Amino acid sequence: MAISPGRDAAFSCQKSALSESLRTKKFPLTEEEIFYMNCRAAYLTVFKSSLENIISKEQLYLALQHAGRNPSQKTINKYWTPQTAKLNFDDFCVILRKEKPTSKAELLKSFKQLDVNNDGCILHTDLYKLLTKRGEKMTQEEVNAVTSLADVNADGKFDYIKFCKLYVTTNEQCLKTTVEKLEVDSKLRRQQFGNHIEEPPERDPSSVPKPSPRIIRKTEQETFSKKGDTRSSSLATTRKFKTSISFTITMGANSNRNSKLTEPNSIKEWQCVQSKGCFFLEEDGEIISHQYRMQIAQRSMVYLTIKPLNLSQVEGKPSPWLSIDTALYILKENESQANLQLMCFTELRNREVFGWTGELGPGIYWLIPSTTGCRLRKEIKPVTEEAQLVYRDETGELFLTKEFRSTLSDIFEVIDLDGNGLLSLEEYNFFELRTSGEKCDEDAWAVCRDNFDTKKNELTRQGFMDLNLMEANDREGDPRDLWVTLHSMGYNKALELTEACPFVIDIYADKCKPRIKAVHMEACSGQLEKAICKSVLNKGDARVMDGYENIIVHTYKRDTWITSVIENKSDNKVIIHINNELSKNCVNNRGLNIFAVEVAPKSTMVCQHVMPVNERQEWIYYCVYSLIS
Repeated sequence: MAISPGRDAAFSCQKSALSESLRTKKFPLTEEEIFYMNCRAAYLTVFKSSLENIISKEQLYLALQHAGRNPSQKTINKYWTPQTAKLNFDDFCVILRKEKPTSKAELLKSFKQLDVNNDGCILHTDLYKLLTKRGEKMTQEEVNAVTSLADVNADGKFDYIKFCKLYVTTNEQCLKTTVEKLEVDSKLRRQQFGNHIEEPPERDPSSVPKPSPRIIRKTEQETFSKKGDTRSSSLATTRKFKTSISFTITMGANSNRNSKLTEPNSIKEWQCVQSKGCFFLEEDGEIISHQYRMQIAQRSMVYLTIKPLNLSQVEGKPSPWLSIDTALYILKENESQANLQLMCFTELRNREVFGWTGELGPGIYWLIPSTTGCRLRKEIKPVTEEAQLVYRDETGELFLTKEFRSTLSDIFEVIDLDGNGLLSLEEYNFFELRTSGEKCDEDAWAVCRDNFDTKKNELTRQGFMDLNLMEANDREGDPRDLWVTLHSMGYNKALELTEACPFVIDIYADKCKPRIKAVHMEACSGQLEKAICKSVLNKGDARVMDGYENIIVHTYKRDTWITSVIENKSDNKVIIHINNELSKNCVNNRGLNIFAVEVAPKSTMVCQHVMPVNERQEWIYYCVYSLIS
């Protein structure tokens, strides 16, 4: 994806803006606290209180600017959808975490691709093509605003080195001014940290809760803080824990034998419908997927499953992503889309298939796919050799390579959601939104139908191949745009699918034929987060923090995963430190053994998902939850 000039400054700039004031602190702030201080500084520049809500796109854009960001319209639309009525401060913090800063080096690297003379300048015509045709596209007005900047433009050329320097300096100064305003306003500063004050007084020993078997000893606490990722555990070294509780759960190898998913005896007589979809891993680690609406015409017994889609054509060599966990949460629509009721989720398993059997009444249901993120994660090993996508024969005619055609065939299989061997306009638009951020309208689809192989107004597999060949010809064989598509679909440079997991959903009903339709492709958050929290609170074990009855850790275990949810019933935000270092044969979705989370008042949040690294071996979940503030 092309880097737009209107993107974030590096986080290192944020920390440098604060370094002088932090050196005067008796207790130096941690990286986590610096992040929240920047969040609050930006928020309180726009609003009088952190309790006020963002109620418009314009307010969101302004707050992000004061946080050193300069978001594109696409970024704003990502978080402010037609269903959004308001965002609170915690939502704002989540957005800043997800919208990772772009460094000066990354900006320079992106622009340098068009610097044909290697002189630090780009022709305005080339810049226009880059910014309007590739990746996150800009409008003509936005490009004109860039090319009209006097300090970085001359003689029809754009000096991108000067621009990057100006861009980073401007963002630095914006954040620095915002934080300095907070520093000099003691009232705002107290509001910023809630109960935190600049020099915490020594704690009254009488206020410390009495020891309990569940509270870790000082020696254990020191051990935890010295191990693991010091960037994540720095909170533990600068703040004493108020209280802690620990959990130990031992899970046997292949423990799924005890609750195996089984098909209903008469399922061959039931009516069935199927739909495909895909989980996509974003650059920031967030996972997005298709979401569906299902209609049940009359009360029926329903058997519903989800599993990874095997694309391998080689017998005995299944697709590598079959080990990725999948789940499906079923929510009933009551009166409106905003009022969804959790009905059930696919908690039983048979190998790679997760399913649920039960009775559902007539109505509209939302099906929200989920994966924990324990196994669908960013690729670690780099790919050194890039696969060839196109070639020319002796006459100079351009062709797609055999390997690329095979990959495109697999992509076609994934985006053909109803599995009829053809792509409808709706199915193709999910692909377009994923790879370019735009939809294909009816007029463009008519042109596609006139120039490529179609059947019944739907694009064939060969037509899809020819469409990609046309794109390669349009670029005179330059494969960069093709790689943008491939990376968006989860493929690496070796044409391996490493950052996506296609899946298939099957729904059976005994009294009527279910109907299912993909309606969104969105982040696995929001309604899904609420559904997971509710299911864990309903079915998990609850443990209260000693001495803090309003802070509860809920733990729900199934055969191959454990989910923990933190519930904060108090009127204040709390920070919980989590330590998994003594767990054995375990992996969690955060990728860290030690980390901290902030839980908003009167709220619940998913803390972590944990799964075994090797299911054929015993795994031990040992986790310590400690209250910091």
